[in-house]
Amino acid sequence: MRAPDFWWSAKPGLFGRAMTAVLTPFAALYGRAAARRMARPGSRVSAPVICIGNFVVGGAGKTPTALAVAKWLKRAGETPYFLSRGYGGALSADGAAHLVDQRRHCAAQTGDEPLLLARVAQTVVARDRPTGAMLALAGGASLIVMDDGLQNPSLRRDFTLAVIDGGVGFGNGRLLPAGPLRAPIELQLQHSSAALVIGEGEAGRAAAALFETTGKPVFHGRLAPDANAALRMLGARVVAFAGIGRPQKFFDSLQACGARIVARHGFPDHYAYRPSDIAALQRQAEALDALLVTTEKDMVKISPFLAALRADLPEPEALPVTLVVDEAEDLRQLLLDVLTKFRGAGRIAGPMSL
Repeated sequence: MRAPDFWWSAKPGLFGRAMTAVLTPFAALYGRAAARRMARPGSRVSAPVICIGNFVVGGAGKTPTALAVAKWLKRAGETPYFLSRGYGGALSADGAAHLVDQRRHCAAQTGDEPLLLARVAQTVVARDRPTGAMLALAGGASLIVMDDGLQNPSLRRDFTLAVIDGGVGFGNGRLLPAGPLRAPIELQLQHSSAALVIGEGEAGRAAAALFETTGKPVFHGRLAPDANAALRMLGARVVAFAGIGRPQKFFDSLQACGARIVARHGFPDHYAYRPSDIAALQRQAEALDALLVTTEKDMVKISPFLAALRADLPEPEALPVTLVVDEAEDLRQLLLDVLTKFRGAGRIAGPMSL
């Protein structure tokens, strides 16, 4: 689904206020259900579990954060496995856990994020998180990095990093469906160990200030485009498209690279592209003498049918981004401390430096 604009506005217009009033009773019911769900006890597994989550629906930068965390931990001698629900993929629908194989699986089977995660570390998709964790441990995981799951209590977590989009923060501060919150703010604060604000914005600063009242650490970061890809965008005419939680973030990244966006198309998060969608975008890019550019997350969904598209039209290309954390050393040390606490002092495998 595409999030309505009034979710992200502190001062919505007449339509937004009317919709909020209509939906608030349903939000109250949703909040009570979320609170009951999050109060359930979770299963403990024999390895540390690090959760990368967020307070609201849509993208905040969880997947780039999970990738960065796994890379840091691999450099420390760890064997992280990613654990994902596999949203939108057919594999997780059967209730079993599955190891992602990039050679055999496509986004329709695994969901889009797991294919990106599997480029860095072994990745398990499972609707039931404890079942997925057990498969990861059987495969040799020394720890589990869970992509999303802050509101899912089924697996006990040793550290939860709440990722906040600095451009929108907690939106209008209301629960689904009156706003973007997936559970009451106070409850999510209680279940979070630290926060990472990605990008600038007053809404992000307000969310960080609220988080800081709990005494828990707040880190700051940004998504930096790949240098070579950014150079290609400099001064280029671009038809941009994205099916992520907030496509405007991607458009802003392109413009920051110096791209001249001549057309932009925002699709719903996790959108399942059809060949006809991409063919239409190719024709537009050809007519406008422009590059056709999207996100890495979108690229994994359209790659299976690229070969069947017209070769004489502009081929879609991705703008990869990497998380850069301002207080990276502090966050890395905090993660090491979590591992040390779980295993007992002096029993961490590999060097202590990340």
